[in-house]
Amino acid sequence: MTDVAYVLIQCDLGSEESIIQQIMEIPEAKEVRGTYGIYDVFCKVESDTDGTLDNVITNRIRKIPKIRSTITLHYIPSQGGK
Repeated sequence: MTDVAYVLIQCDLGSEESIIQQIMEIPEAKEVRGTYGIYDVFCKVESDTDGTLDNVITNRIRKIPKIRSTITLHYIPSQGGK
């Protein structure tokens, strides 16, 4: 089963394109886009193995220079949806 998380990223002004390019190099990052509003970048991360999602978000995305903060959204399987 594929595990999916959505990461909302705030970054230093003017660093959006560089951050997007760095995230695009991460194989588990399936979608990366600049956004309007409070968050500067949206990223969809997918993984088929336990622990990989956590490792990618914690050790690869969050450690990119000029990222100020992140919010990670992870679905609740028992609450259904589509």
